[in-house]
Amino acid sequence: MTNLEKYNKIFVDVLGVSETVLNDSFTFNAVPQWDSVAHLSLISELEDAFDVMFESEDILHYGSYENGKKILAKYHVVL
Repeated sequence: MTNLEKYNKIFVDVLGVSETVLNDSFTFNAVPQWDSVAHLSLISELEDAFDVMFESEDILHYGSYENGKKILAKYHVVL
């Protein structure tokens, strides 16, 4: 499984969405189920899957599918 496939699977599993909706405009305020609990679940799953530990600032700004890719790149995760 590629890193992008892992990344997408986490969004699908945690938020219960179809992979087809994952794009640059997929943001927390466009997805009702992306609440604070789901946000922390996403962060936890991503940290486990990619063996990283996000800084607090990154957790706060992880509000979109696209921004998440940029944040992971800071931790040398290539998607």
